Amino acid sequence: MTAERPAMDEVDRIVRAWQQLQPDLNSTPLHVFSRISRIAWIQENLRRDVFAKVGLDGWEFDVLSALRRAGDPFQLTPRLLIQETLVTSGTMTTRLDKLQARGLVTRARAPEDGRSVVVQLSAEGIRLADEAISALMDAEQEFLDALPAGAQEQMGDALRSLLLALEAPADAEDPSA
Repeated sequence: MTAERPAMDEVDRIVRAWQQLQPDLNSTPLHVFSRISRIAWIQENLRRDVFAKVGLDGWEFDVLSALRRAGDPFQLTPRLLIQETLVTSGTMTTRLDKLQARGLVTRARAPEDGRSVVVQLSAEGIRLADEAISALMDAEQEFLDALPAGAQEQMGDALRSLLLALEAPADAEDPSA
């Protein structure tokens, strides 16, 4: 009895073409990163659709969820929001203006330092953040259900290891630094 060979995906076809052109080429990165890129594209479209159904754009969810994760009283400084969402200060200012106009956040002077500002989720912002994360987790779990639970956990562990290695500070790799 022979094991069934898995179906070929588009990445297999790309790798096969490169191997025919350059047989000595190490194609392992293509097998991994081309699949990660394709999955990320599919997942990004899924996220956009889920957020649209609850009335949010992806960037709005990013800001609201950062504030929600901060815990009660669901507030952060703009500087911390910038760090959480990886955008410039100008972009964050524009985003906060739009979220405030929608009634999803408020801005106020920080009580401990009147020169600083804190951004806080409104009750509607909390409601929308909670609705969006629930809808997203349901949709993404359905997406992952193509894999058995054990494989989902293994994939999460393997991707964590890769991400930790890729995000490691450069000086951590060089003991002489």
